[in-house]
Amino acid sequence: MKLTFYKYQGTGNDFILFDNRDGAIRLAQNDVARLCDRRFGIGADGLMLLEQAADADFHMVYYNADGNQSTMCGNGGRCIAAFARQLGITGNETVFSAIDGLHRAVHTTGDIVSLYMQDVSGIGEQEGGTVLHTGSPHYIRWVDNVHQVNVFAEGRAVRNLPAFQPGGINVNFVQRLDNALWVRTYERGVEDETFSCGTGVTAAAIAASGKETGAFHTRIRTLGGDLEVRFLKDTPQTAKEVLLTGPAVFVFKGTVAW
Repeated sequence: MKLTFYKYQGTGNDFILFDNRDGAIRLAQNDVARLCDRRFGIGADGLMLLEQAADADFHMVYYNADGNQSTMCGNGGRCIAAFARQLGITGNETVFSAIDGLHRAVHTTGDIVSLYMQDVSGIGEQEGGTVLHTGSPHYIRWVDNVHQVNVFAEGRAVRNLPAFQPGGINVNFVQRLDNALWVRTYERGVEDETFSCGTGVTAAAIAASGKETGAFHTRIRTLGGDLEVRFLKDTPQTAKEVLLTGPAVFVFKGTVAW
């Protein structure tokens, strides 16, 4: 048997997508890990199933490259919205459900997709960095030169600290520029640096606002390209109307033996 898959990427954060509206695809952890393997499979940072939803246009099921079902993925959310549009399920706007609730996505021009994230609260300090949850848990460490950081070694060390167990945490190294932030991320579940992380850049942008309140528009640079994050803060500890914007690009379509 052969399964049809689609490959998408959002600023280099790449994903395998399946249309599973009929519910026929059932994947074990080792199945997902094999498909995401870059030498023995298709290769990706994660895998998503697009499924039927009772209260939305579709439901997003997200797996990390290690095969475990995971929390929300920002770039993945933007890519699956573009995928639904390609399939003809939705038009330029969609509301879909994910593990953390409902999300609205808007396809603007070209490959650009904006995704509304969940409200954020409980921004705090822990283990020498800023910790917050933007659909997935994130740790922010400020650095002077992000290119000199050993993201793999330092990120893995923080990800495995006892304070963040049993689930671990995503680790972001962030450099302030004159008009933007440079963000590099070690992702749990991938267990390596990825070219971009949507929930990570969102966390970095919110953390960069510090104790200030008001409306914010932050430009982000990653290894895979540029993103933008907009949000409002009524209090220093909360952010709402959080909008992540960037490219969500269809790469290719193929079949895999099953």
